[in-house]
Amino acid sequence: MCGIAGWISYDRDLCGESEKRILAAMTSTMERRGPDAGGLWVDRHVGFGHRRLAVIDIEGGVQPMLAEDCEKTVASLIFAGEIYNFVELREQLIVLGHTFRTRSDTEVILRGYLQWGAEVAERLNGMFSFAIWDTRTEELLLVRDRMGVKPLFYYPTADGVLFGSEPKAILAHPDVRPEVDLDGLREVLVLVKNPERTPYAGMHEVRPGQIVRVTRSGLVKTRYWQLTAHEHEHDLHRTIKTVRELLDDIVQRHVVADVPLCSLLSGGLDSSAVTALADRAMRKEHGSHIRSFSVDFVNQDQYFLPGALHKASDTPFVHDFVQYIGTDHTEVVLDSSQLADGRLNSTVLHACDFPPNSTTVDMFASLYRLCEVIKTQSTVALSGESADEVFGGYPWFHDPQAVAAGTFPWLAFRGTAMDTANVLDKDLLERLNLPEFQAESYLRAIAETPRLKDDDPTERRMREVSYLHLTRFVQFLLDRKDRMSMAVGLEVRVPYCDHRLVDYVFNIPWRMKSFDGREKSILRAAAGELLPGSIIERQKSPYPSTQDPAYEISVRDQVASVMDDPRDPITPLLDRAAVDEILARPVGNASLMSDRRGLECVRSLSTWFKEYGVSLAA
Repeated sequence: MCGIAGWISYDRDLCGESEKRILAAMTSTMERRGPDAGGLWVDRHVGFGHRRLAVIDIEGGVQPMLAEDCEKTVASLIFAGEIYNFVELREQLIVLGHTFRTRSDTEVILRGYLQWGAEVAERLNGMFSFAIWDTRTEELLLVRDRMGVKPLFYYPTADGVLFGSEPKAILAHPDVRPEVDLDGLREVLVLVKNPERTPYAGMHEVRPGQIVRVTRSGLVKTRYWQLTAHEHEHDLHRTIKTVRELLDDIVQRHVVADVPLCSLLSGGLDSSAVTALADRAMRKEHGSHIRSFSVDFVNQDQYFLPGALHKASDTPFVHDFVQYIGTDHTEVVLDSSQLADGRLNSTVLHACDFPPNSTTVDMFASLYRLCEVIKTQSTVALSGESADEVFGGYPWFHDPQAVAAGTFPWLAFRGTAMDTANVLDKDLLERLNLPEFQAESYLRAIAETPRLKDDDPTERRMREVSYLHLTRFVQFLLDRKDRMSMAVGLEVRVPYCDHRLVDYVFNIPWRMKSFDGREKSILRAAAGELLPGSIIERQKSPYPSTQDPAYEISVRDQVASVMDDPRDPITPLLDRAAVDEILARPVGNASLMSDRRGLECVRSLSTWFKEYGVSLAA
């Protein structure tokens, strides 16, 4: 796993010292993503920068990587991610006459491009973002994996483009200003994650499954993969068997690494199934159990209250799993008051480059701390992320009102679509018109949903709900996992995002996906013999959120400081009366979560505007 940055300028020679210094500055922002090594390559109109986290072929996979013909460079590549079928592709390319200098997946992409051109993307199975410069045509390709596990941002300029794994690489260029327009602020405030959009004016994100081609003539975007609708031909027994076979193959590929590997374990069905399969593969290959890590909070047993989402604490189920499987387990226990620390909030924001959604700020902080601990023992971790989106695991999939709400189901179910914005100035809220933004974002997503003409109304609607999750909601979770893990140099792999599994399960009829009347029926059946009964029977519970009042008290203190500082750039954008009203309420009142979301919004926006020098466009 790595971080990439680049600059294309058709009207400028980038070989000058000042240009090289700018490229080096852009690349250095990616150092946390790639702490092991770095490299630059410049050739007149192109500058590539790379920071490496060495996972496969430690010695050989150095980047930027060049392909040469008669001692002339014909193509250069910078790549972040992992290719899980690189061994098979390497063998194919050798048969086709290619010679390899390394055993890295990086060189497989480069040689694959020389053989197949941009169509190499269609042959890759993995999580990846990469840039290829073809010196023969002076053309740049920016390519992102099908599910968007690895990020890639770009900023078109008058004579080319800037790009990077994170916005900070682009913001390091002196010609880019951290300006946010109303659409950008809307993206921060409403959990809809519109493809290609970012909070920063002029900056875009390569869409999952997309290729952005840059030439002297301009920029062209194409899709090499997207979800499609087709008839599901298997009966229930064969469907369960196929899912299990896919999972066996996927996890087997995901445990390949030349560095220590572990698994994130919550005691839920998703992470437990991945960990159990990985443990089998590790014992077969290495004769030892896999390491596993879980997270809990100090005094969680005292403060935990079951709710619509978090129905039970994770810890008892984690213990059941570890006793049943025998993994080499570490339980990371965090202090909730420390999670609210302003310095940690700043660290999280700098990892994201803009505020995390206010509904889950403490989850970002706790995941960051968890990854910090894991990094001391492992370089690669497996995660159960995205199984809920793939198999239909969230409670709102099974809530008739949320399904029929005519908006994003997760917002209808939680009833939190706009409440974080109630701390903002009323005139600003009127200009933002968040209900209209949410409605337009929803209709845009529904319009692109693939369908079968013979779907009955229920199947049609559930296909739409699945599509919303696989193209919008999952991006929020994948971004959170990527930014928090890569901020400490930890690579997290996501087996449930394998496009073969996603495409297969997307087309399983909903009546079959929920055949036993429960969430994730297919996955539960496919993983049945792997896990203890308590986990098989457990209801869905998301990544844990702290309920310790010490967390809220600390956030309140920080918001009070913001309100007391007349120089804070965010105060003109706030409704002081609304914020003061929240601060005057007792800690832990009935509207605790709504209040906390509002306070988190104030705190994060203040940090963002101050530390990034953000300005709001008129």
